[in-house]
Amino acid sequence: MKKKRPLKIAYLDCFSGISGDMCLGALVDAGAPLKEIEKRLAKLPVKGYSLASRKVSRCGLPATKVDVMLTVKGRKEGARKWEDIARIIETSALPESIKRDGEKIFRTLFRAEARVHGLPLNKIHLHELGAVDCLVDIFGTLIGLNLLGIDAVYSSSLNLGSGTVKTEHGILPVPAPAAAELLKGLPVYSSGIPLELTTPTGAAIVKTLAMGFGNIPHFVIETAGTGAGSRDLPEQPNVLRILIGEALKGSLPEAVTVIETNIDDMSPQVFEYLAERLFREGALDVFLTPITMKKMRPAVKLSVVCDHEKKDRMIDLILTETTSIGVRYYETSRVTMQRQVKEVKTKHGIIRIKISGFGDSPARFTPEYDDCRRAAEKTGIPLLEIMKEAEAAAKKSL
Repeated sequence: MKKKRPLKIAYLDCFSGISGDMCLGALVDAGAPLKEIEKRLAKLPVKGYSLASRKVSRCGLPATKVDVMLTVKGRKEGARKWEDIARIIETSALPESIKRDGEKIFRTLFRAEARVHGLPLNKIHLHELGAVDCLVDIFGTLIGLNLLGIDAVYSSSLNLGSGTVKTEHGILPVPAPAAAELLKGLPVYSSGIPLELTTPTGAAIVKTLAMGFGNIPHFVIETAGTGAGSRDLPEQPNVLRILIGEALKGSLPEAVTVIETNIDDMSPQVFEYLAERLFREGALDVFLTPITMKKMRPAVKLSVVCDHEKKDRMIDLILTETTSIGVRYYETSRVTMQRQVKEVKTKHGIIRIKISGFGDSPARFTPEYDDCRRAAEKTGIPLLEIMKEAEAAAKKSL
């Protein structure tokens, strides 16, 4: 397996919250050229703004503040619907990976607003967010990460602040309804500072991009940046710190959700159908464990591993497709080998091979069972022999 370069990590230290302009400021402070960010932002069909960067002090700590300066045209843009944002992203000349991540962030924002207001996605305006500066903050952040060569983003727990915030619905407690919806599934706390420290834009960015939350991951720090918020607080610096460096051993922890339920009153045949549905909907793993429940009843524990954003869909499938009357779930992390699937040519046909590796350890080769089985049934050659031949062909091709 070809040795890959070490993965580059960005760790967001949200001890004083996170917002779009803080993300942008931290990336510029860490070395992302503002002029290049602005140049690439021009690939979005959005006008009426310019970017300005300045050094500021927050509670005596130097930081970079990046502001989106709106022209008269920019101020007239107002709120946009989902279809407007989607059209802007789709017609832009940005790289597909940036367009895809930007679309995910905005879809997350719109879905949160839709749930809070009880309306369909296409009826929602982002009232609390200016259309132009929101687009610039989000896509400027994605471009900055790309310029710095970031492969994976991790984050600390999010400091929400406290007190109240002024919204179109009046004065509401922190976090406001849309922010609270966005923050579902994320580790949060409040240090008691009477201010909204984590904004909806910041929450949507970190929810979409972060592969995991918690302590600083195992990596070698190369550089750091500090992005300033708009307030100079007396209690602590209103800043977002970003730490950037290379992962050790070429592997990173990945945040996942594990869903479990115990079932003792269902035909075992249903599990095959259920597993197929769960995998089709995006489950990372589905497995069964024999257990003994109260009164010594034999039962099965169903376990499903999935990405955080798939949790609700997985739970819905379990509760509608099984006899379960409830589930439990918890957030955890997993570490997986680097993997790739390659097709190799054998005298019995094309066989797919999964090649796995971890750091400098020898690669592992796993032939695709279905391909080998088809070849065995067609030729009459033992399955194990075909699997060995496919593995040998894969090793020879590297």
